[in-house]
Amino acid sequence: MQNVIYLLLRRMRLPLIVVILAYAVSILGLVLIPGVDDQGNPWRMDFFHAFYFVSFTGSTIGYGEIPYTFTDAQRFWTMIAMYTTVIAWLYAIGALFTLFQDAGFRQVLRYTMYTRQVRRLNESFYLVCGLGDAGELLVRELAERHIRCVVVEKKEEQLLALALEDLPVHVPGLCANALDSSALLAAGLKHRHCAGVIALTNNDHTNLTIAISSKLLAPDLQVICRSESHDSEANMASFGTDHIINPYDTFAERFAMMFQSPSMYLLYEWMTSLRETPLTDFRDPPKGEWILCGYGRFGKAVQKSISYEAVRTTVIESDVEGTGAPESAVAGRGTEAITLHEANIENAAGIIAGTNDDANNLSILMTAHDLNPGLFTVARQNLHSNDAIFRAADIDLTMQPGTIIGRRIVDLLTTPLLSDFLNLARQENDSWANILVSRVAGVLSDRPPDSWTITVSREETPAIIEMHEKVCAISLGMLCIDPRDVTLTLPCVPLLLKRQHEGILAPGNETALQPGDQVLFCGRHGAEEHMRWTSKNFNALNYICTGNDNPTGYIWQRLSNQQPG
Repeated sequence: MQNVIYLLLRRMRLPLIVVILAYAVSILGLVLIPGVDDQGNPWRMDFFHAFYFVSFTGSTIGYGEIPYTFTDAQRFWTMIAMYTTVIAWLYAIGALFTLFQDAGFRQVLRYTMYTRQVRRLNESFYLVCGLGDAGELLVRELAERHIRCVVVEKKEEQLLALALEDLPVHVPGLCANALDSSALLAAGLKHRHCAGVIALTNNDHTNLTIAISSKLLAPDLQVICRSESHDSEANMASFGTDHIINPYDTFAERFAMMFQSPSMYLLYEWMTSLRETPLTDFRDPPKGEWILCGYGRFGKAVQKSISYEAVRTTVIESDVEGTGAPESAVAGRGTEAITLHEANIENAAGIIAGTNDDANNLSILMTAHDLNPGLFTVARQNLHSNDAIFRAADIDLTMQPGTIIGRRIVDLLTTPLLSDFLNLARQENDSWANILVSRVAGVLSDRPPDSWTITVSREETPAIIEMHEKVCAISLGMLCIDPRDVTLTLPCVPLLLKRQHEGILAPGNETALQPGDQVLFCGRHGAEEHMRWTSKNFNALNYICTGNDNPTGYIWQRLSNQQPG
């Protein structure tokens, strides 16, 4: 705020001098010019009354409160003072309006307000650098979960769009280049409540610089980075970046999972989907010959992953030599029917449109569908703003980098055990996945499940610890009982029990909980709230275990003829 005041006074120096001089001259004239009182005796204004008169005259209020009638000389000087002070005020006000329209001053004002808001944060928050598709999605999802974050973005229009969002919590935004370490410090990099830094710009070098700056200035902070090249990933990893997310590799692994185990893929989609999105349907892609249009970073990642599942691909690439495409690749963009015919589109099982141009990708799929209506279609969607167009195209599977990155980071921040579960689950066969999918489907409605983690500790689950010490151990089945009606079970499924370094997939209801255990659940919205209430309230948990609803408090104990404890 001091910088704003200093800049304001510096820019308004001349207008303030003009106003002060106008007032000083006007006051001095009224003091020096003689008048007469009601008896005709000589009378002069003192400085206080002269200042009082000029004040209401220059402000155009004009009370008219004067002790005696003015002489002609006083009236003449009053007219001069009137026009002088009013003109001076108009000049000063005009200069002030001009100052507030100045881009530099507004930037300083926003910077000052932003730093003040960040300093006043008294709860954990994340510093998000870059407000593209991934950043916007991430900020919105974190805000919906009442997780604080602050934003650094160099494009002002992105921040204005964020300000118009109806978010549950306020998200401070700073218009600055995250490459500047001072911007990171102003955004709260060293703030005691800063939980981590998330670099989501569209430039790998920028994200690398943010990661390096964060690890050097705040080594203990968690750093999550977006990267689209393996070289950048290696550099980020060398500086100790905690999580590096490559949207192309992430999608490629997920796509390969669809061939390996469609049920596991479906479970993965359910567990990582964003709130308020429709529930994903079961998909079983054919394993025949596939056509891959575009052999950039995305195309290479997809081909490498599905090759492990014995899926053959024919590559279509306009720049065969520059991209290092296979010798058998067909030269072309894939938007032309002749190119698709050359790639044997009539006998293909599926097609992947993976160029960096959304219009070309849609054109490829439309042309391919005309030539082979039974194709399984996969499209890369580069811009989130084209959602409506891609939905209208009725594509079987769409890859949107921003959505993939946003979903992945939300899972890392809200349910860290989800990654452990998915890694362990991929080692199981499709029959096991089918059974688990059926169990999860049995507790869902038409929306993806919520996922949450219960840690058995005195701080998070005091009722479980107390029951374990005084009565008996609590089983998973007891924790899943509805505290409002012990005859009902909460709509949830335990997915993973982590005990020390051991992970138990889909633990049974009879599994006894021990201090230090971490349990990953998924279920319908609202189940988590009731489960956490049970784990914190000893009487509720005791009621579930024994069926005895013991009253608490002095009055209720007296009413039930019990002696207060």
